[in-house]
Amino acid sequence: MTARILPTPLGDMLAAAEEGALCGLWFVGQRYFPLEAEAWLAAPCGASEAPVFETSRAWLDAYFSGRDPGAPPPLAPRGTAFQQKVWAALRKIQRGHTATYGELAVGCASAPRAVGSAIGRNPISLIIPCHRAVGANGALTGYAGGLKRKQALLELEGYKNQTSS
Repeated sequence: MTARILPTPLGDMLAAAEEGALCGLWFVGQRYFPLEAEAWLAAPCGASEAPVFETSRAWLDAYFSGRDPGAPPPLAPRGTAFQQKVWAALRKIQRGHTATYGELAVGCASAPRAVGSAIGRNPISLIIPCHRAVGANGALTGYAGGLKRKQALLELEGYKNQTSS
């Protein structure tokens, strides 16, 4: 696995790729930041990874400028079958909208806490939009990148009327 730092208006992000697909995208220093990050950054970038990093950078630039970022780079998040199911449900939440942990749990035939745990372990922030999951009353809760970032991302996407707890 190789990695590159990609700057964003909300802080640097670590993008990790392997075999031509994005495996991770984390805000530097966030909760669950990979311990292997330094080794990944030191690894030479293979020919198949370079385009993924460029596509990821372009996607982030478009996203943060308020434009439709279009198709994401190829994704290969690592996780259990249940985590993959939850992450797929997150990808269905449209920009400017949110879903509660309870709503996601119903769609995944699980409990809200289990869904919340899977969301917290999402390895590809923003592209797999875990920031769009909110508490039962719309409260902003549980974002590994921090609640200030979660609020800023939702505001960037045009979501209104959120509360925080």
